[in-house]
Amino acid sequence: MLWTRFFLKLATFTGFVIAAGLSIVSTALAQSDPLPSWNDTAPKAAIIRFVKAVTAEGSAGFVPVDERIAVFDNEGTLSVEQPLPPQLSFELDCIQAAALEHPDWATTPPFSAALERNVKALAQAGEDGLAQIMVASHAGWSTSAYETTLSGWIASTRDARFKRLHTELVYKPMLELLAYLRANGFRTFVVSNSGIDFIRPWTEAIYGVPPNQVVGSSIKTKFELTGGRPALIRVPELNFVSDNAGKPVAIHEAIGHQPIATFGNSDGDLEMLQWTMMGRGPRLGMIVHHTDAEREYAYDRNADFGSLEKALAAAPANGWTVIDMKNDWKTIFPFEQK
Repeated sequence: MLWTRFFLKLATFTGFVIAAGLSIVSTALAQSDPLPSWNDTAPKAAIIRFVKAVTAEGSAGFVPVDERIAVFDNEGTLSVEQPLPPQLSFELDCIQAAALEHPDWATTPPFSAALERNVKALAQAGEDGLAQIMVASHAGWSTSAYETTLSGWIASTRDARFKRLHTELVYKPMLELLAYLRANGFRTFVVSNSGIDFIRPWTEAIYGVPPNQVVGSSIKTKFELTGGRPALIRVPELNFVSDNAGKPVAIHEAIGHQPIATFGNSDGDLEMLQWTMMGRGPRLGMIVHHTDAEREYAYDRNADFGSLEKALAAAPANGWTVIDMKNDWKTIFPFEQK
């Protein structure tokens, strides 16, 4: 009964988000200004100039529809990732229950840091430590059990600062950008370091990105017959990490086309930016720089999660556009007062 109530909440919220998303799409199509939540600064001009260049038939920069591919990092690019990325928050909630069968975790890093919710220690554990936590928290679960638990968590868990569901903490300017690109023949993909099973259940309702256009990290699964019923079981072993140099590899394997536009926010997106921008013809590489501590967060080089140093330094020489959140966005969240 508990999960039934969660699903009802999720269905209600999903309906609201879809309606809001359709409104944003309609606005993008109907208004002369397709990006009303963006200030009239250089990033907005770069986006519109790029879209016009690749959609102008007969021009030197024209790109056929089937090659108009844009890829977006998720956490920190499309939605809030501070003080912890949403998937890590989910895994930390789940690890508490799993720890009942593993009393040794209380004194064994990185599990002890997870149980204490020690953000600094979790960040210091690095990619390997976080992978251990995420693999252990749901080892042996079926994919359907994982999605059921996740759906309940997504539908009920609110961010401590904003008192909003994590799926509400998405950036309105980026929702407009997704809609604008799709209105001009682009396919939009989410390419994230987070687990693909974590992201896929909700991206279509929130971003308009269907599950088959989501690329992410994964753990191994195996097919089993349990009580005569088929199931996919999550194996406690990483399959692929979609971050840093793994992102271009993941794009190549999952999409099969080199993107012509890339949007990121951290050094984990550096190689994705490099690979996108090396192609011929018009290209657009953009970095969301978190500079607004009042409306969201201000962080870059010294952030525990979403650190931005190398990519920010490389942007000028490589022609990547840096989006200054404080100065370039009129509105950050869809729920903000106008």
